[in-house]
Amino acid sequence: MLFTQEHKELSRTVEKFVATELNPYVDQWEEEGIFPAHEVFKKLGDAGLLGITKPTEYGGLGLDFSYAAVAAEAYGTCRAGGVPMAIGVHTDMATPALARFGSDELRREFLPPMIAGDQVWCLGVSEPGAGSDVASVKTTARKDGDDYVINGGKMWTTSGTQADVMCLLANTSDGAPHKNKSLIVLPMKTKGVTVTRKLDKLGMRCSDTAQIHFEDVRVPRRYLIGEEGMGFTYQMLQFQEERMWGAAGSLRSMDIMIDDVVAYTRNRIAFGKPLIDNQYIHFRLAELKAEVEALRALTYRAVETFINGKDATMLASMAKLKSGRLLREVADGCLQYYGGMGYMNEMPITRYFRDSRLTSIGGGADEVMLSIICKYMGTLPKVRFGTDAPEQKAAE
Repeated sequence: MLFTQEHKELSRTVEKFVATELNPYVDQWEEEGIFPAHEVFKKLGDAGLLGITKPTEYGGLGLDFSYAAVAAEAYGTCRAGGVPMAIGVHTDMATPALARFGSDELRREFLPPMIAGDQVWCLGVSEPGAGSDVASVKTTARKDGDDYVINGGKMWTTSGTQADVMCLLANTSDGAPHKNKSLIVLPMKTKGVTVTRKLDKLGMRCSDTAQIHFEDVRVPRRYLIGEEGMGFTYQMLQFQEERMWGAAGSLRSMDIMIDDVVAYTRNRIAFGKPLIDNQYIHFRLAELKAEVEALRALTYRAVETFINGKDATMLASMAKLKSGRLLREVADGCLQYYGGMGYMNEMPITRYFRDSRLTSIGGGADEVMLSIICKYMGTLPKVRFGTDAPEQKAAE
């Protein structure tokens, strides 16, 4: 990708926001297990950072996804992964379908407050029995007059205890599982929506995650995003942006992990010399640095393909797969060189170690990414046990 001056200015703006509005507080938010999403998002909205790719007529900047990727990479300078993750859910995971397929009326109602930071958005896809297998969601939205009546529940909902609006995937008919789902805008204060519990997670601890229950929740049918029955397809498109956003967001955090351990091992003396002088260590860090740069190139290529209107599914899946695996490798490798201190929670590397584990699970597990790549390679079997494989359908 060729970066313009505007890309560079956006990156600097995000880095400054992270340095002044996020990093001074992330230790406190990690301890509390939540960050003040409404306060932070309002500041982001005032800075013009929540509508980068959204249409200008609703208050957005109207820029292509390369700018969102640049912002995601800059958010990687945050010293806790939970806050950038929640921002990414709001901007590039829960709202792309609304901006792309929503009616003018629906976009006028919901995009301006989302862009201004007056609302916090979450994504309602995963359920206790349906994570990466999106086709298996059980939540229903049945038509009753001018309303949908929603029953079911969602799991692992980022920002779920604070969100004002959910982009909900639900079954709106009894048809085939890939053609019976729709995306619906669901205000979270609607009667019948209950936050069942705030979940206790291994990492991303400053981002609140919730289990949500729906009991006879009524929303107007005009809150449907796009066409009924197209929800699975729309969500697969949202996943592409989510996966590229996540890959881009991982890059700077890995740079920081490597830079931090270089500084530590340069000053840590063992057996009469700095640890960094051991060939194994400086060679291994050089190798990890090269891997990060290779992932950066792959991610940029995926984004470039996407903004040029070509199918970026395979490249986005590759970037998502490699970012999850490389994050784990970098975090684990760097932690090792801190020795005993690497096992202490007072060291930033332990937070990176915990936070990094999610990338290989959220937004489609590694195994789903591999299935999608195999589909594009033509090596994924089309029939297993007499039925179409879920991962084949997800790939399609």
